Amino acid sequence: MANVTFQHEPVTLLGNEVKVGDQAPDFNVLTNDLKEVTLDDYKGKVKLISVVPSIDTGVCADQTKRFNEEAAAIGNVQVLTVSMDLPFAQKRWVTQHNIDQLDILSDHRDASFGHQYGVLIKELRLLARAIFVVDSNDKVNYVEYVSEVSNHPDYDAALEAAKKTN
Repeated sequence: MANVTFQHEPVTLLGNEVKVGDQAPDFNVLTNDLKEVTLDDYKGKVKLISVVPSIDTGVCADQTKRFNEEAAAIGNVQVLTVSMDLPFAQKRWVTQHNIDQLDILSDHRDASFGHQYGVLIKELRLLARAIFVVDSNDKVNYVEYVSEVSNHPDYDAALEAAKKTN
């Protein structure tokens, strides 16, 4: 399992670590309108999945804004942001920040995504910062578990992986 810290203290990640070459695990999350969404809803699309602890924090906001800005430039890629935030908070944030190029999804109800992708922080019931790129056949092509939750991911590597994936 990935070694991850939060404010430089080790945390326990629950679930299964996802590796390049794995079949992407299914998940069940909610849209900002409380509609259930699974991996199948993005069938046939390349997916860049950006995982953040809370959309209302600086690094998480920056990460989501960056991928929103880059989404149009990376072509046929569906960008998803997943957090444990309530759908209502996500909807407010999306509106305030004019986010229109990606889907922001909430894992708060079941922590399904967190368990399936090995990013659920046991001690905090938040998701660890991570990036996954999944091809159109739902095979994982890129994985980054950010070692310190408060750090930024490697945007350039994730975007390059998404551009090369089909």
